[in-house]
Amino acid sequence: MEHEKILRINELARKKRTVGLTADELAEQQVLRAQYLSEFRRNMEETLKAVRVEQADGTWAPLKKKQ
Repeated sequence: MEHEKILRINELARKKRTVGLTADELAEQQVLRAQYLSEFRRNMEETLKAVRVEQADGTWAPLKKKQ
């Protein structure tokens, strides 16, 4: 996610705590948070795909996603 968008998320969070947000700002905050979470989840899944676990017999196996 672009650094400017993260700064905007933080700016809106501070404003929400102090003076409150307008309806437009609330909508913008929700959109930005959804984008952030989507990218975070995608990055975390890619990281976990690269993880290998050593088995008892000494071989390495990829992590398996729980159903």
